[in-house]
Amino acid sequence: MEMRYRAENRLLTISLAGELDHHAAKGLMDSIDRCMEQNLPARTLLDLGGVTFMDSSGIAVVMRAKRRMDALSGSLAVVNIPKQASRVLETAGLDRYVDMLV
Repeated sequence: MEMRYRAENRLLTISLAGELDHHAAKGLMDSIDRCMEQNLPARTLLDLGGVTFMDSSGIAVVMRAKRRMDALSGSLAVVNIPKQASRVLETAGLDRYVDMLV
C-alpha cells in the first residue's frame, strides 16, 4: 500500500494506492495518524482513487481517520472511491458517518 500526502492551508489530502487489506491497514493507520499530528488539518480528504482492492480493514482505516479528525475538531471526506471499495464502505453504513464523494 502506497500513501502520499499534500498539506496546504490546513487541508490535508492523503492519496492511497494498492491493496487495502489487513496486511496494510495497521501500518497505514499509524502513518495517517502521524501525518495528521504533524499537519493538524481542519479538513482531510482521503483519496482512494488508486485503491485496487479493499476488504473490511478499509472500514477501520476510514473510521480511525474520522475519529482523529473529530479529535482535531475537523472534518473528513473520502473521495474518488472505486466501485468495489464503495460497496464495502456502504455495506458497513459508513456513508452515515463520513462524507463519501465519488
